[in-house]
Amino acid sequence: MRELIEKDRRITIVPHDFKFANKGVITDVNQDGFTVELDYEPDGFMKHNYCEFYTQTSHGTLYFDSYPKSIEGKKLVIANPAKHRFLQRRQYTRIKFVYDLELKDSSNNYNITTLDISAGGMKFKTSENINIEGEYNIVLPLSKEQNIECFFSPIRIEKNNEGTYTISGRFAYHNSKDKMTLTQYCAKRSIEIRNK
Repeated sequence: MRELIEKDRRITIVPHDFKFANKGVITDVNQDGFTVELDYEPDGFMKHNYCEFYTQTSHGTLYFDSYPKSIEGKKLVIANPAKHRFLQRRQYTRIKFVYDLELKDSSNNYNITTLDISAGGMKFKTSENINIEGEYNIVLPLSKEQNIECFFSPIRIEKNNEGTYTISGRFAYHNSKDKMTLTQYCAKRSIEIRNK
């Protein structure tokens, strides 16, 4: 595990209640575990309570479960995990996400049906003519209690035989916490789907 967890690498930590997800930097690695300096106060974290960990490596997205052995301010000492897995090689986990939603710009609303999402962007289909140069507002429903609002910029538009369009593009966020929340949501859903 020591060769996979590297000093100065960014890592995301999700406690049982994922609204307290946090990010930080690995500041030390030894044979018993590693130390993380968090970006935010460790609300929702408790000693010896398991959390999910996600970090990018040269092999892809590394995922594992472990727990804080100690919490001192924003500094967490994490126990070495018993096992780990790689989710996929792409930077963000992509999941199936089918909803009828509205895409908005300053003057119009467009009806779309999402096909998949990741923290990087989404793909959807629509019968409406959407400008590839535009920037649009979208609200993504992650649960009954939680929505994420962000901007969407189209990158690729394909016209389908039935006169509809399939559009792919990227997200831009109002704040980094929304991006982190969507990253964790997609990773968690990917694991749940795989384990069904």
